[in-house]
Amino acid sequence: MSEQLRSKAYFDKRASEEMSRHLKEADRSVSENLAYACRILAMTGQEAGLAGQITARSDKPNAYWTLRFGLGFDEATADDFVEVDQDLNTITGEGMANPATRFHLWVYQARPDVQSIIHTHSPWATTLATARQPLVVAQMDMAPLYDDCAFLGEWPGVPIADQEGVIISGALGNKKAIILAHHGYLTAGNSVQEATYLSVYLERAARLQVRAQAFGPLTPVDAKLAKEAHDYLLKRSIVNATFDYWARQTTRYPGLK
Repeated sequence: MSEQLRSKAYFDKRASEEMSRHLKEADRSVSENLAYACRILAMTGQEAGLAGQITARSDKPNAYWTLRFGLGFDEATADDFVEVDQDLNTITGEGMANPATRFHLWVYQARPDVQSIIHTHSPWATTLATARQPLVVAQMDMAPLYDDCAFLGEWPGVPIADQEGVIISGALGNKKAIILAHHGYLTAGNSVQEATYLSVYLERAARLQVRAQAFGPLTPVDAKLAKEAHDYLLKRSIVNATFDYWARQTTRYPGLK
């Protein structure tokens, strides 16, 4: 073994090249990815009755795909998604959008990079929201959210009108996630897979934060190392391979179709 220590950049480059060769993306439609995302959220305990929302930007301007209103995450199939326009009129499929997805329109308009949005009232992230606490990245598994999780300290009310969209999209800014005080959370990904990945890790991060605070104040991870971990853990190959693993897991759980 060579006595010369190679740089982390060398290993990062090598790992990225090998992952691009060996971690192949599953070939699915947007609706199929959305259905799996719903099942993953249900499997990880993030259902919130009919309050949970998931959308994906449509190829049509000012339109998106979403789970038809009236269904829970655990019931979703690829046939249960409708395409709606900027006034939430259904243009493809049967059924209606959740009226509270209106604020998603404002996020899509402000952020051309965002292709999918998830919003729900999951137990641990909502605990932070209830306590009006921003996320503190104090452990490696929290790093995908490092400097990428905003905080909105005031609740604008049920987001069924335009004003809430202005407030929430403004507070999100250029970040990929946000804790909404007195409410829940939102993740905004460059794909359905990334939005789901961020959602699962945000819920885990919130759980870690709440539990760790029992032992005293949290010590944030070193900023340079946290940024390094953030960028590494959000590599497309890692995000998609993780999503595919979770998708396979959902078939083992009773009640998930």
